[in-house]
Amino acid sequence: MATSTTKALAGEEPPAPPGTEGDASARRRGSLLHRLDVKGAPYAFVAPFFVVFAAFSFYPLIYTSWISLHHVELATLDVREWVGLDNYTELWQDERFWNALTNTITIGVISTVPQLLMALGLAHLLNYRMRASLFFRVASLVPYATSVAAAALVFTMIYERDFGMINWALGSIGIDPLDWEAEKWPSQVAISTIVIWRWTGYNALLYLAAMQAIPAERYEAASIDGASRWKQFTNVTVPGIRSTIVFTIVLSTIGATQLFGEPLIFGQGPNGVTGGADNQYQTLGLLLYEEGWKNYQMGRSATVAWAMFLLLVLAFAVQRLIKRLRARSS
Repeated sequence: MATSTTKALAGEEPPAPPGTEGDASARRRGSLLHRLDVKGAPYAFVAPFFVVFAAFSFYPLIYTSWISLHHVELATLDVREWVGLDNYTELWQDERFWNALTNTITIGVISTVPQLLMALGLAHLLNYRMRASLFFRVASLVPYATSVAAAALVFTMIYERDFGMINWALGSIGIDPLDWEAEKWPSQVAISTIVIWRWTGYNALLYLAAMQAIPAERYEAASIDGASRWKQFTNVTVPGIRSTIVFTIVLSTIGATQLFGEPLIFGQGPNGVTGGADNQYQTLGLLLYEEGWKNYQMGRSATVAWAMFLLLVLAFAVQRLIKRLRARSS
């Protein structure tokens, strides 16, 4: 004790008590781990998504863009011949591309507009208190859970020219049967019905979830003001789920651009790849498949894929522009 006091008076620091240095080191490590936990944990949680995205989305996108600048055949993928933008120039001049683009747009419009309108009406009905509402909500998802192949095969038999149910119903009222697969507009309508049947219930449940998030006070205020059910729907419900409607439009646009399984199976054989004998319902997805896996031209197939991607980017840019112009006008 006297020695420690003498060292303190002489200006020397006394030695730390036993165990003090270990406690300080443990506190520093705990503080470091706490900072890493607070600041690093969010990055650790989102890292798996970005790793998977980089491996299965970003890298294929970049690789596809590189392949589109070469002449590459399916049998010899390791042999590439640089052609620059020649594939894009040839695609721009190819009538099949413009035909596939037109078919994609028409089938997309024919399937998307009725589908979203029907989904909106179905969600509005399901939003009311009714018996067995849970059953109807689950039943609306059954078509979405059905595989594309099964749905397309069933509808193909329904639209069969000689023994199909649709032509039988048309014949019973005196209308001549239609060759749904061979004619342009009937085939596109038939394919659109498959898409409508599969996706209407899914979109209806999205709308229903958004409708149930609207505060009940808005409907009460509208009813007090004397608004009818239709006025409440148009002035309260639709504005309240506008963001969900935009979301479903974006999803439907992407789905229409990538439409592949339904027209492929509807063709019932070799005509499925070409979208019919006269390419009457060939979509961009079918053209991509035909170029790569029938004509063995992987460079041109990659070019079609990038054309589809650029079309989606253009559609979203137009949508954003319209949204900004509407915001400024209001």
